Amino acid sequence: MVKIIAEIGINHNGSMEECKKMIMLAKVAGCDYAKIQKRNPDVCVPEEQKNKPKSTPWGDMTYLEYKYKIEFSEEQINELVDYSNEIGIEFFASVWDIDSVNIMKKYTKIAKIGSALITDLELCKAARDAFDILIVSTGMSTEKEVEECIEACNPNVIMHTNSTYPCPVEELNLNYITWLKEKYPNKEIGYSGHEYGLVTTFCACGLGSEWIERHITLDRNMWGSDHSSSIEPDGLIKLVKGVRSCEKAMKYEPQERIMFKKENVKKQSLRKKLLYLFIIHYNLFIIYYNFFSSKSIVSVLYVLILVITS
Repeated sequence: MVKIIAEIGINHNGSMEECKKMIMLAKVAGCDYAKIQKRNPDVCVPEEQKNKPKSTPWGDMTYLEYKYKIEFSEEQINELVDYSNEIGIEFFASVWDIDSVNIMKKYTKIAKIGSALITDLELCKAARDAFDILIVSTGMSTEKEVEECIEACNPNVIMHTNSTYPCPVEELNLNYITWLKEKYPNKEIGYSGHEYGLVTTFCACGLGSEWIERHITLDRNMWGSDHSSSIEPDGLIKLVKGVRSCEKAMKYEPQERIMFKKENVKKQSLRKKLLYLFIIHYNLFIIYYNFFSSKSIVSVLYVLILVITS
């Protein structure tokens, strides 16, 4: 069964209420996981950016202050985990630093290393040691960087992605999913999409993706960098329904053609009907021909027209 991750990311804008709404949305839509991002801003924000001015809905502040504004504390993480457990969906996070690894490992057995961090091999190894299931994304990386990450942390799941937000369809390179499946046959291969629409994500299912991740939002017009490339509630419901339909349509292994019961019923009725109509037309022709055999060629043609249109 394809596992579907609803990536809330930072689209909650630091609001517990908004985050809980999106967790509930993920549950109602039928997703398997709801995910956010967890970071220590002091560690993750480069020194040269920390004091840069940032205009936000909460007023002007430094970039570091903004990052803290949208970050959840450990107490809030605990509350979100409890809420997710209560409604029956698994909650986890992309970890951006070792401090976040140490927090999240207390509450969940699964984590993700995002595309921006797969070259931080120390972080990758720490996450491998801390979690039972480790997912890595391959965006913005060379093949060599992908190989080094996989060698360093032996992830359970490798996700193809293009880290452009939103990604042009012609740059999705979905056949990289096939490449990964052939190169790493013992790994689960997934797809994390940042494009507009859903059709290409369904294509990823058709190529054999075992995990699907899409960013979600309550409203694409909300303030924030990731909302424009996220899918809204109706889109998430359609996504899950479409993925489950892809699963049903591809549940049989490659083999000789299967004749299904309903198709066989149609075969019996349609092929017998065609044979029956042929016999009627043939007999009509014989009768009319015998009747008009002594008549002119015009009469014979008239009979043929009657037979064809009867």
